[in-house]
Amino acid sequence: MQNEPMRPAAGPQAEEVVNLRHYWHVILARRWLMLATFVTIMAMVAVYLFKAERIYAATTRLQIDRDPGNALNISDIYTLGAESQEYLQTQYKNLQTRALLHMVMQELKLQEHSRYKLRMDPVAAFRSDVTISPIRLSRLVDIKVEFPDPQMAMDAANLIANTFIKQDLDVKIAKPLEYFNSLQTEATKMAAKVSEAEQKLLKYQRDAELGSLDESQNMVLQALKQARTDYDKARSEASSAERIAQEAQRILDEGKPIETLPQVADSKVIQDIKVKLATAESELGKLLQRYKERYVAVVETRKQIEEYRTALQKEAANIVQTLKNQGKITRATADSLGLELKKQEKASFDLAEKKVQYLALERTAKTFTTAYNMVLTKVQETELVSKSKTQNIRVVDAAIKPIRPVRPMVTLTLVIGAFMGLLASMGLAFTIDYLDDSVKSQEDVEIYLRLNFLGYVPNIKTTSVIERDLQAHLHPQSSSAEGFRTLRAAVSLTRGGDKLHAIAVTSTIPSEGKSLTASNLAIVLAQTGLKTLLVDADLRRPSVHKSFQLQSPVGLAAYLQERVNSVDEFIHSTEVPNLDVVCCGAVPQTPSELVGSKRMVQFIDEVKKRYDRVIMDCPPVSAVSDPLIISAMVDGVVFVTKFNKIRREHARRSVQRLEDAGIHIIGLVLNDIDFEGRDSYYYSYYYYQNRYYASHYQTKADPDEKKPAGTAKS
Repeated sequence: MQNEPMRPAAGPQAEEVVNLRHYWHVILARRWLMLATFVTIMAMVAVYLFKAERIYAATTRLQIDRDPGNALNISDIYTLGAESQEYLQTQYKNLQTRALLHMVMQELKLQEHSRYKLRMDPVAAFRSDVTISPIRLSRLVDIKVEFPDPQMAMDAANLIANTFIKQDLDVKIAKPLEYFNSLQTEATKMAAKVSEAEQKLLKYQRDAELGSLDESQNMVLQALKQARTDYDKARSEASSAERIAQEAQRILDEGKPIETLPQVADSKVIQDIKVKLATAESELGKLLQRYKERYVAVVETRKQIEEYRTALQKEAANIVQTLKNQGKITRATADSLGLELKKQEKASFDLAEKKVQYLALERTAKTFTTAYNMVLTKVQETELVSKSKTQNIRVVDAAIKPIRPVRPMVTLTLVIGAFMGLLASMGLAFTIDYLDDSVKSQEDVEIYLRLNFLGYVPNIKTTSVIERDLQAHLHPQSSSAEGFRTLRAAVSLTRGGDKLHAIAVTSTIPSEGKSLTASNLAIVLAQTGLKTLLVDADLRRPSVHKSFQLQSPVGLAAYLQERVNSVDEFIHSTEVPNLDVVCCGAVPQTPSELVGSKRMVQFIDEVKKRYDRVIMDCPPVSAVSDPLIISAMVDGVVFVTKFNKIRREHARRSVQRLEDAGIHIIGLVLNDIDFEGRDSYYYSYYYYQNRYYASHYQTKADPDEKKPAGTAKS
């Protein structure tokens, strides 16, 4: 039979549903690790706070007003001054210049202090202790100095402000004088350039014979416009005349009546000839009605008609020739006007070129003149500024000696330390939990192993093998016994549960509680009235005889070796009603061969006929091949996994071995969960439910109760 998982899963790598309860369980599970991590980090924070150097901060506040001067830069003659926000930003940067800080350090002898003495760049180190903080939407700026000595911090902050004000005043006095001298030199150069540009403009106007540029330009433009109009009209007339002449020639070439041409049809001479021709033809018609062809009047009339037709053709030809001549004349006229147009265009281009050169020279002269006037203006302004010594920077609040240190910030450091400790401890706990991929929940069974989950088996707090394996019989009111009863119900309610007569119990590795589960499952099945047989099928390390205190060398191994012919000889009855036991007996030399023999098949078939349920206690899957052979002979397998011991992948490989062999796995039991101790954070709700219902089971307490013993069936 193939296994049918309880729910579809994407595979062993499918993600389990994460919820707040899971996080809470992880925190409870790793609470001591988290506490140790948190205490360690807080201890480190305390040591840091105890050993950290106390730093004091002193602040001097400056006010930087608009510069009343007119500081000019000869490289940018159009800039009126630094009155914008850029001026303030420049002053903020000047407060941190190396030259200023170096002067302050020399004045206070800070380079000899231990804080900077061993530094490769003492000025850079001092700069890191100086903070310039502009106050938003104002012209105020704070100069803050941090230093271990509060007095030195105050002196340094005040000295930086005073030194900066003095340097700024020195620059304001010296800079206008420097600009004044530079501007006077520049004004002299500009005057020479203006004179030179005006001379070039005058000379070019004279050489190009340009009187009034606007008047000359108007005359040339008018002549060009008239020439273009005449040329366009003549070209249009020439094109029309040529088309008419070509059409007349085409009619003549095709042999069509020339009278179809409008110019021929509209001719008065042609019209008169046509009238005469029509009259003669009419007359000829009348004569032919009365006379024959040779009659004199008929002959003369015909001759006259021919003369009219010849005259008509001749006149039409003359008109066509006239049209051709007219086309040639109009084309010649158009060509002549075209030459005149090109002449006028050339004159216009020449004038435009002269105008460009003239305007360039004029623009140069104006530029130099404008620049010269501006320089003269700046010379006068700079002369006034050089006589002013107004200072626009002043100290608003001088620094005072600080009382309390600003670093380390004890409260903030403790809060951050606590937060980081909590974060680190939780991160470590969740990291370890993420790396811990052992099987420890129903979700692990259903999602990763893709098996039916049969139930939990609580931890049995005793070292006695008898107490453990007979828990459901000796202590039926315990939560462990209830766990086995839950397992019994889960197996019975599984699809096809009524057909599970022979059930094998195995695990991944030894010491997972498969023998414990097999014994107690057999007990709870027998307690329902089903005739049950527990078989110790582990022919390598048998343990059932220890639990039921049976010492018999004859057992399943002897039957498989054909040293015993009847199963009655090694079936033992127990104190548990409806429960019999088959022990291994003497451990054989070749257990795998015996397990896979026909005698094993015969044994299973025979005991299935005698008993309602047969429970086979098998070796672990990953240790030997025996459980695969036995599981293939029975109706289903109950897989036992110890809580938080077996990795998911290891268990998955064991399950895969059974599935690949076509063995029907009924489901998985999660064993050895300490609901009252180390594992309570995972399954506390399960524990309290069992405690609540434990009062239902009433027992007769007997401290001298005898241990169960098996007796051989007769």
